[in-house]
Amino acid sequence: MSHISRVKTTMVNQDFILKAIDDLEYRYETGSQAIRAFGGTQVNVDIKISLPFSYDVGLRQTSEGFEIVADWFGVRGIKQKEFTERLLQRYAYHASRAKLEEQGFTLVEEVEEKGQIRLVLRRAG
Repeated sequence: MSHISRVKTTMVNQDFILKAIDDLEYRYETGSQAIRAFGGTQVNVDIKISLPFSYDVGLRQTSEGFEIVADWFGVRGIKQKEFTERLLQRYAYHASRAKLEEQGFTLVEEVEEKGQIRLVLRRAG
């Protein structure tokens, strides 16, 4: 019996996802990849995050965005909720910065405390 779970997300830009994964210091591979699950089951994904002594975590592109795919019963070292929250936060950070820089803002200060990130930006006049 497979224990694969899929978490739909609002992430749509693969470049921002890869930057977020880099921020979290995970190793990944892109392209058509397969992740392992219970009983030798394999699931095809677009991004495979390798974890030591653990099943892998994958991200698969759907028509609505990327979904996180994993057999969390075999994932070691991080819980599903924690992983999802941290990945979404780092994705939002990169997406926000890119959008604001597109609009002419420059980063003046960045403060991270208590799990929150505060950005101070300036737009030259």
